Amino acid sequence: MISTKRLTGASLAGASLFVLSACGGTTEAPIENPPAPAVEEEAGPTVADVRAFINEAEAELDVLFARSADVNWAYATDINEENEIAVSEDSAILTEKMVELANETKKFQGLDLPADLQRKVDILRGGITIPAPSTDGAATELANINTALSSAYSTGKIDFEGETVPQNETELLMRNLRDADQLEEVWTKWRAEAKASKASYTRMVEIANAGARELGYADVGQMWRSGYDMDPDAFAAETDRLWGQVEPLYENLQCHVKYKLNEQYGDDVVPLDEPIRADLLGNMWAQQWGSLYDIVKPQSTGGSSTVDLDALLAENDYTPIRMVEAGEEFFSSLGFAPLPETFWERSQFVKPDDREVVCHASAWNLDNQEDIRIKMCINVDGEDFRTIHHELGHNYYQRAYKDQPLLFKNGAHDGFHEAIGDMIALSITPEYLQQIGLLSADDVPGADGDIELLMQQALEKIAFLPFGLLVDKWRWQVFSGELTPDTYNDGWWSLREQYQGIRPPNDRPADAFDPGSKYHVPNNVPYTRYFLAHILQFQFYKAACDQIGWEGPLHRCSFYGQKEMGERFNAMLEMGQAQPWPDTLELFTGTREMDGSAILSYFQPLLEYLEEENQGRQCGW
Repeated sequence: MISTKRLTGASLAGASLFVLSACGGTTEAPIENPPAPAVEEEAGPTVADVRAFINEAEAELDVLFARSADVNWAYATDINEENEIAVSEDSAILTEKMVELANETKKFQGLDLPADLQRKVDILRGGITIPAPSTDGAATELANINTALSSAYSTGKIDFEGETVPQNETELLMRNLRDADQLEEVWTKWRAEAKASKASYTRMVEIANAGARELGYADVGQMWRSGYDMDPDAFAAETDRLWGQVEPLYENLQCHVKYKLNEQYGDDVVPLDEPIRADLLGNMWAQQWGSLYDIVKPQSTGGSSTVDLDALLAENDYTPIRMVEAGEEFFSSLGFAPLPETFWERSQFVKPDDREVVCHASAWNLDNQEDIRIKMCINVDGEDFRTIHHELGHNYYQRAYKDQPLLFKNGAHDGFHEAIGDMIALSITPEYLQQIGLLSADDVPGADGDIELLMQQALEKIAFLPFGLLVDKWRWQVFSGELTPDTYNDGWWSLREQYQGIRPPNDRPADAFDPGSKYHVPNNVPYTRYFLAHILQFQFYKAACDQIGWEGPLHRCSFYGQKEMGERFNAMLEMGQAQPWPDTLELFTGTREMDGSAILSYFQPLLEYLEEENQGRQCGW
């Protein structure tokens, strides 16, 4: 950005030079008017100016972020009109300030800055997920829309068999029901709830794209893809490369599951020549299929071959608090300091009976120091046992980088943040469950149970991969205008068929907005991070197992109690976002490239089993 004074000075100087060159040298006519005196240009910003700006911005944002965290925590743990108003007002203030600061960074373009300073400028420019333009009222309108979308999702309910079922319990229905008609009913009714948000979402896209363009991006999708220390188009190609590494494993799993569901429901419900009905996969969004294990499990090769973590937790009288304590104990065994007392005093572990809350699990650091918390509505089951480890991974990461400057208090990239706890959860092996007293030595499955154990993991981890990729592929198309409101839903299902091989259970209405049925869409949470996390967690896990000298099958490795490995792990976490992610990745893994080969190593025995099972089957879609 050039100031008016500087532009005026340059113009006057240029005009004077033109007069001098035109009138001098070849003419003998006297110059009647002497040239105007040169106007001194205003000096451009210096490195010291940029550093002062960044220091001031970090100090100001530190205060705003802390206030915003308090306001958002109050809203997430008590959804009411007063808190909705407060979170909307706070969001508008924070958005306006972030846009103002991001726009200010434009005047530093072209300056040769030290690496740390340039990194902070880049982070500040692209650091807002959903930007608003600087026009009057835009940030307020955007904040009101986003709050309304979030509240509508979290307070949504359906009627089922004479009962009113809140959002978090609809997920349990999809996990436990086995009647195809009932599954279709619950699935369809939840998406009817989402349809009402389509107009608001469309308006949000318009405002956010205007904000992104003001910051110099083509659209919000390009802005999101710019946050990975590489060209946005190169990043998109990188996600496709990673998907190509693991796609054969997914395709074999999908084929096996389709045939097992056909045996369960018959040709009318599961035709073998069509994609799988999305409502039959044991999850509201068909993103993870773990609850189908009883249907798709391999034939036992003898002995005790599976671990029912749900039953183990119940038999051992685990409570929500005891589950969180188990997660803390794992991190403590790696040498991490215990969670602060405030964590136990301030977290939300169970759904309150007296108010609406956001049940979607999340981890918080309210002061960017030690005020770390989780917010969950914990069920005592295996899924939430793993989720607790995931959320605590966020908390320990947040605390590890607390001494970094404010703009570096984040993951190396957002996939790192999601991968940390999941890498720990991969170490929840039968041997680990024995170590913590949940499983007796006699009940630890032998090697003959490996295929069953790997199938359980694949239904969660491998089934998720294409969904983790396509959610943002859909949003990139929405933000770029490739998809319009009239084609939002068709585009969504086109991607779901292309990548997952699934289809809706019924014809979708022309005005349907099925993407809005997924928390992260109305709440504007970027989703590629989860795809990257599923790649990185296995890469981290293999690196950890290599460091402790593990020699057995990779999926049997547990690094519980390995403090030396934990020290190296924490050194990676402490870096936060202070350097490009390949540098941070190399600290722990020795490599600078994200790589899906660890997934293939982990699941190699299962892939061989699936390829054999699928011989002669009609795979693909």
